[in-house]
Amino acid sequence: MSARLPTHLAVSALLQRVNDSGGLAVVRARGEPQGGALLVLIAEGRCLRAVERMRGLDDRDTLVPAGPDSDQTAMLEQYWQKRRARDPDLWVIELDVPHAERFVAETIL
Repeated sequence: MSARLPTHLAVSALLQRVNDSGGLAVVRARGEPQGGALLVLIAEGRCLRAVERMRGLDDRDTLVPAGPDSDQTAMLEQYWQKRRARDPDLWVIELDVPHAERFVAETIL
């Protein structure tokens, strides 16, 4: 049995922690509450980058870079919208807070 926290609880905790720290966290798309995939968009100045929670072969979660390797925000927007069209269970969260990846790792891994 997996000890993975249901996605809606992980998202709720992440939003709360980021907002409590003075950052901004918003849900761009809601997915399946229990086991939906989680894509996190991280705002860095005028650019966005993405990380995704993935399950490894050792049954542990990890964060991996996702989307195109580009400074063009429009390309990343198209990427997650196409992903969402193919996978309606996908959650998409956007964070604007210093050290955003640390918040994600501490909260959902």
